[in-house]
Amino acid sequence: MQALGNLVQNEMGLIDIEVEPSYKARSDGSKMKALAWFGARDVRMVQVPVPDITQPSVGIINRVGENVENLKPGQRVVASFQIACGQCGYCKHKLSSMCDKANNSSLQNAVYGTRDGGFFGYSHFTGGFPGGQAEYVKDPFGNVNLLPMPDDVPDEKALYLSDVVPTAYHCVVDTGVQEGDIVAVWGLGPIGQYAARWCQIKGAKHVIGIDSHPGRLAFAAGKLGIETVNFKEHTDVPKRLHELVPGGVDVALDCGKTGTFHEPKTFAHKAQKALMLETDVSETPNEMIKSVRKMGQCGVMADYVGFTNQFNIGAMMEKGIRFIGNGQSPTHKYWKEILD
Repeated sequence: MQALGNLVQNEMGLIDIEVEPSYKARSDGSKMKALAWFGARDVRMVQVPVPDITQPSVGIINRVGENVENLKPGQRVVASFQIACGQCGYCKHKLSSMCDKANNSSLQNAVYGTRDGGFFGYSHFTGGFPGGQAEYVKDPFGNVNLLPMPDDVPDEKALYLSDVVPTAYHCVVDTGVQEGDIVAVWGLGPIGQYAARWCQIKGAKHVIGIDSHPGRLAFAAGKLGIETVNFKEHTDVPKRLHELVPGGVDVALDCGKTGTFHEPKTFAHKAQKALMLETDVSETPNEMIKSVRKMGQCGVMADYVGFTNQFNIGAMMEKGIRFIGNGQSPTHKYWKEILD
């Protein structure tokens, strides 16, 4: 599917934007180590040129561009996973993930009607920018996309401000979790665990996490103290949730990772994906719609990229469900608040 997307993108050409996804090498010919993707199950550590001035990353500023006045070499910073210009209408409202000037993908423009901002290491669908798993990274619009870190915040914690923690926070805030809510979270990976914790901080009285990985279920139950549902033991998740919460939960959050929740469970969806009749499956969204109470809310933070079949639009409408696509988290909107 990705190869097909790249082929279509090449045929359509690129959209002119204000930043160049590729980078020029330093004139001294210096090299660095970087992790490179060569295809499915094929990643390699390679020697590549050091960029002259790129997923989440934290580090020390080595050089700054001539127009960068708020940063200097030697500062320790965290880089947001997105690239934002700081000047367009979305950026002025701190909706950095929706920047109009940092993604040159004509394919995304054709499929979605508009484009996200540019993202580090997220493929050519979001601009084709190299990721942060390298010794040196070029950060376009560095005066906007880098946040200096206080000395008392170690790298291991600062890194989470780039993506995971703001993403989980955005899912909870954007979907509208309120004090006293009962919330179900699909997916207990890093984003799901943090989303569950943010729900608790926002005052949710009961949080239920859904996954099948024993370690994640144990961590959520032991560290967060939330109730858990193993979907391999309870294959009818909505039925189990209605047993736990008669009438349904107030809010459902889709934080599931691709390899666990977005792989088809039923033969029908397996066949449709194999025949390329759909790119994504509707099973988790449908479980959420059935699991929430009437007039409840569903928030989708998990990555879906294309089209799905058998989506239960009737139940969504008749139950009055607020079904919210959260979008990629606007990190710039939240990271100072979270840091404080």
